[in-house]
Amino acid sequence: MKSIDELLKMDDEERAEYLFDETGYSEKLDPKYEEILKLNPHYAYKYARHVLHDRWPEAEPYIIKSPKYAYKYAVNVMNDRWPEAEEYIMKDPEYASYYAADIIQDRWPEAEEIIMKDPYASYEYAVYVLEGRFLKAEPYIMKDPKWAYWYAKKIIGGRWLESEEHIKKDNYWWKEYCNHFEMKRIR
Repeated sequence: MKSIDELLKMDDEERAEYLFDETGYSEKLDPKYEEILKLNPHYAYKYARHVLHDRWPEAEPYIIKSPKYAYKYAVNVMNDRWPEAEEYIMKDPEYASYYAADIIQDRWPEAEEIIMKDPYASYEYAVYVLEGRFLKAEPYIMKDPKWAYWYAKKIIGGRWLESEEHIKKDNYWWKEYCNHFEMKRIR
């Protein structure tokens, strides 16, 4: 194991990666090294999940600030809602959608204003949470040819006339759309 002085010469990500690698996915670190590792949300989450196999309260103030790792921590470590992290998770539309699907397993009205502005997150939310149309998000989804196509195919289950002008802007997705709905391709 490198000394604290050697570790301090590394950048934050290298230092955290080195310390986590030293665990071999099973050995707890000396507390003085845990103090360093806990500062990095990515590796703090991995340490809690793979080494501690439990919550790591001392690292939670750092993990909570990363929507991605707060979501992963809630899903893979806590296996439950993490109310204190929700305000951070909902700042990222993708992870807010995943959190609603995987943890809340229902609508998350407080996060919908954020989710709806991201076409991919909105599509995921419609498929895995609402299991149907996400009407408030449709003006955003329809402007993204890829997600408009998938939304028409998987959610609407037919042509989505309002979105076709947007889908036409992307040759690949317009071709997919026309083929799927057995339409003649007209530009």
